[in-house]
Amino acid sequence: MTETVVGLLGLLCIVAIVVTLFQSKTLPSIAFIVFPFILAMILVLGGYIPLDGVESMIKTGFNSTAPTAALFVFSVLYFGIMTDAGMFDVIIGKLMKLVGNSVIGVTVMTTVIALIGHLDGGGASTFCIVVPSMLPVYKKMHMRPTTLLRVSVLAMGVLNLMPWSGPTARAATVLGIEASDLWSTLLPIQAFGIVLCLAHAALAGIQEQKRGTGLNGRLAQLEGGVVLDKAAQEAQNDLARPKLFAFNILLTLAVIALLIWDKFPSYVPFMLGVAASILVNYGLDSKMHKKIINLHAGPALMMCSTLMGAAVLMGVLTTSFDASGAVISAKSMDIPADATLSVVRCLANIIRDILPAFLGTHLALVIGVLSVPLALAFDTDSYFYGMLPVMIAIGQGFGVQALPIAVAMVVCRNCATFISPMVPATLLGTGLADVDIKDHIKCSFGYVWGFSILCMIFAIALGIMPL
Repeated sequence: MTETVVGLLGLLCIVAIVVTLFQSKTLPSIAFIVFPFILAMILVLGGYIPLDGVESMIKTGFNSTAPTAALFVFSVLYFGIMTDAGMFDVIIGKLMKLVGNSVIGVTVMTTVIALIGHLDGGGASTFCIVVPSMLPVYKKMHMRPTTLLRVSVLAMGVLNLMPWSGPTARAATVLGIEASDLWSTLLPIQAFGIVLCLAHAALAGIQEQKRGTGLNGRLAQLEGGVVLDKAAQEAQNDLARPKLFAFNILLTLAVIALLIWDKFPSYVPFMLGVAASILVNYGLDSKMHKKIINLHAGPALMMCSTLMGAAVLMGVLTTSFDASGAVISAKSMDIPADATLSVVRCLANIIRDILPAFLGTHLALVIGVLSVPLALAFDTDSYFYGMLPVMIAIGQGFGVQALPIAVAMVVCRNCATFISPMVPATLLGTGLADVDIKDHIKCSFGYVWGFSILCMIFAIALGIMPL
């Protein structure tokens, strides 16, 4: 089986998953398991990989998603406990006083929180800060959670250009320069992007207003206020701990501080937070602890299964092997000539081979335009360690410098990072917001693509990218 066939099969697998999800034929976790496993079996039958290679693929995929799965389980539990204890009721009250009935104020505030929250460059931790704090406000205002995700991911994409963020650091590694040097080139584009995402937040607010959102909007009059049923209200009152608000808010700030400090895996602060919150708020009562855990076990399990399914998808698509059958790191740029290339590397080579020669001199522009759709098929490591070197090599043949190509790939791809199902943090965000991944992509894709093109046009106007 040739590498071209492997790449085409990989593309077919990705298309099958996207179509299945968009038609709501099954859950994402099932699609992420079934289609990649079928692909893996075809690769085995075609003699491209041995049967034990499938085991290595899946293990490699789990190594990449397991930390996010653990983060999701404990973050869901933690924020669930904080909600039960009534911490968010107080915060929502303060936020509502601040923004009043301003729908635009809510969307702009969401963007500001996402910008600040993403200063550490961690997508998962940012979602854990933004979504739990703002989702109750959106519900109270009858605003769509898809809008919450859209304004958040655009802000996160802009902040993801920081030198300590994954994409910028990866691109700098490929270029052989310091991440700070690359960032100095990206800084004007980032500043423009911040202004643009604030403008988009205002636009999103206007769109929501037209739907009749707000405390006194048409939807509130038609649907009534967002209230719990009597049983749920009684259960919430039973679990509320208003006298412990100060402790709970300080504990939450401590958890966020540990996330930003980044000395521990991201799930550790939430593990500690769950233990501390449940013991202080509900004492030494195992029955109460079990009751609280059971209240939030369903959402945690559902999203954890999605992430485990994504592990199969990423493992099958992104794992390469050397001649001895050992797994080659996705971060490796020196792939031996006799290596068995991963599916996405084969797909990258196909893109290289079919690129028309007349577009070669405009490679930075082409890759910038295509970065958002490609983000749906490539994870971050494969995109920058697999695709970027290929594009740079192509550019050299046409006299195109490496830096503009890297800028195009970093800026335009970053915009789409958190709508890609290949990025575990995306699945975390949709899970926290209780939004299907397909609805998130449908709502955000066009805006993200347009956003990336505007950033690219700005880079061209400044002379950072050539036409």
